[in-house]
Amino acid sequence: MKKILPLALIIAAGITAIVSCTSTDEKEPVDYVNPYIGNISHMLVPTFATIQLPNSLMRIYPTRSDYTTELLDGLPVIVTNHRERSAFRLSVTQGEELKPIIPVSWDQEHITPYSYDVQIADNSIDVRLAVSHQSAIYEFTFQDPEKPATMLLYTADGRMQTDGSLVSGSQSLSSRMKIYFSGQFDIAPEQSGLLRDGKISEERLAEEPRACAALRFPAGTKTVRFRYGISLISQEQARKNLQREQAEDFDLTKVIEDGRREWNEVLSNIKVGGGTDDQKTVLYTSYYRTFERPVCLSEDGRYFSAFDGEVHEDSGVPFYTDDWIWDTYRAAHPLRALIQPEKEEDIIASYLRMAEQMGTCWMPTFPEMTGDTRRMNSNHGVAMVADALYKGLNVDAEKAYEYCRRGIEEKTLAPWSGQPAGWIDGFYKEHGYIPALREGEQETDPNVSGFEKRQPVAVTLGTAYDQWCLSRIASFIGRDEDARKYRTKGYDYLTVWNPETRFFHPKDQYGEFLPDFDYRFGGGIGARDAYDENNGWTYRWDVQHNFAHLAQLMGGREEMIKNLDQTFAEPMGRGKREFYEQLPDQTGNIGQFTMANEPSLHIPYIYNYAGAPWKTQKRVRQCLDTWFRNDLMGIPGDEDGGGLTSFVVFSSIGLYPVTPGFPVYNIGSPLFSDIRLSLPGGKTFHLVAKDCSSANKYIQRATLNGKEWNRPWISHEDVAAGGTLVLEMGSRPNKQWGSAIEDAPPSATDTEE
Repeated sequence: MKKILPLALIIAAGITAIVSCTSTDEKEPVDYVNPYIGNISHMLVPTFATIQLPNSLMRIYPTRSDYTTELLDGLPVIVTNHRERSAFRLSVTQGEELKPIIPVSWDQEHITPYSYDVQIADNSIDVRLAVSHQSAIYEFTFQDPEKPATMLLYTADGRMQTDGSLVSGSQSLSSRMKIYFSGQFDIAPEQSGLLRDGKISEERLAEEPRACAALRFPAGTKTVRFRYGISLISQEQARKNLQREQAEDFDLTKVIEDGRREWNEVLSNIKVGGGTDDQKTVLYTSYYRTFERPVCLSEDGRYFSAFDGEVHEDSGVPFYTDDWIWDTYRAAHPLRALIQPEKEEDIIASYLRMAEQMGTCWMPTFPEMTGDTRRMNSNHGVAMVADALYKGLNVDAEKAYEYCRRGIEEKTLAPWSGQPAGWIDGFYKEHGYIPALREGEQETDPNVSGFEKRQPVAVTLGTAYDQWCLSRIASFIGRDEDARKYRTKGYDYLTVWNPETRFFHPKDQYGEFLPDFDYRFGGGIGARDAYDENNGWTYRWDVQHNFAHLAQLMGGREEMIKNLDQTFAEPMGRGKREFYEQLPDQTGNIGQFTMANEPSLHIPYIYNYAGAPWKTQKRVRQCLDTWFRNDLMGIPGDEDGGGLTSFVVFSSIGLYPVTPGFPVYNIGSPLFSDIRLSLPGGKTFHLVAKDCSSANKYIQRATLNGKEWNRPWISHEDVAAGGTLVLEMGSRPNKQWGSAIEDAPPSATDTEE
């Protein structure tokens, strides 16, 4: 089967193509979005081509592993969790063989953020799909209408019912959570019932595993449309959601137009001039990715929460979930706090509700559709809260402080566990670090996962940062004693600092560093016996709140610069096969730096703290140009619903929030000569990069609102107030600009009372 690439991919691949008669000046932001970027992964999970309105429950992508998959496994109905499969499955066939899911060939596919077009079954059936917030509509056109057509709707574990042109169903997502759909075809079938042994029976209702409804349409049927609503509350609510969003008709064109309009409104919050079409495509595609999660569950003022299994009134504050905070606190949440602060307020309010509904009052860390899965490590919801408070967002600070504190103090720090504190937590509270196991030493804490391990250095460093963030919240609400306590705990990274090697080094329960430890390959699969998903070269820089002190530990700013340079220069040390067999998350390499995983995102900006902003400018451009491209492999690693692409958005516009909890942005090297951010209150932040180009990536001088600006950072207050930052760019670095020690971005030691 030959697949024909969409025009955006043809351009990206450099293949000569007929140029559209529409000039690039007439393009709207949504026209630059290429959902196919990253559809082939470098190592682990691809970035799926998602059809979804911003942060909406109705989320869909093709039912295949990645772009190279030969067959579609039926057609999608709704994706319930990020990177997972459709909760139901829709199959359409003109053949005689009927089964619940019918794999089909696909061709001539085109995807936008709001629509999906594809030819299936050897180009014999044209499929079109458009989505709204809690509903969608399919249109099927048959090239040979003389053959009858059968539609099959399948649920793996739930309920399916037919009644003429109406069909509805449910599927269990967990022991106490279901998702429902209610749909309608625009023409009446000649036969409708349940699929039994490859035949359409007269049965109308089944509540059992692998239930499948089947509807046969007569020969001569050219086009069939199917619209449906979904709900987490009830079948009736699914019907109401459909009626609210699509009224009484089957107007696919209107749903497409409404979706396009909504995406344009959202994406237009960032407008850029200059740069190349490919750079704009990467920017707007990355921005679109940041709206995939979390999703809004509110339905007519109510929502179902898996955190207690109940339906709640939302009291005018929408409820959001499906957010992997370990990935998203670094840049996705700060991006929203800047451009959509009201939505960020609602998301944080949702977190506080979750904490209460779980009964523990522990701030969640990985809230998904089915509850808090507690994946990864640390409690970075506290960073999300601290960042929002110091950027002026409306957050219940007292409640947030208590839930963050309890999450850190009462829940175990063992990765991937939601259990109460255990042995290693008591040890941490006494000694300030998570102890590593020596070779051959057996695990003694039942909270520790056999695969995920203790991740002792990663957890120690992450918790030190979390407790510094907690001190920021305590200070915000006037709890000065607590602020001092947690500010001191923010230095716990010192407990695993090895002054001889100048790396963060796993230490056993007796206070001894593990002997003969290899910072590249020590720690087993994913380095989890010491770090997490990344090696010691990455975690050498995991002190997000205190780079000024880290520079001192390394012997001064010049030594820090040398160590940063070496990170980008240090060889992998093994062949790629061996390297990635042990560290499959550590792709997108530049030396030991990995562009593909979130703990590395801030590393290119650390030069700003060490007196060499010009090297930040160089590295940021290097990272963007090398690893984020307008092609099928244009994302270097797992794109965790905005976790990685929010770095691209910020870095492309010349800013980056290195330390959530400090209301500041580091200045990098923007890709565009003219950038306008539309902010709440009608404010506009305007960044002008004069003479910006691929060669002119270095800042020569800068002004903020007409006044000389020599700092390689800018406050959130200055950005949110609107105004103009002008950067004069050149092809050679101005090594003096922003290099003075007093001009470095703030660190914890600089701001202590």
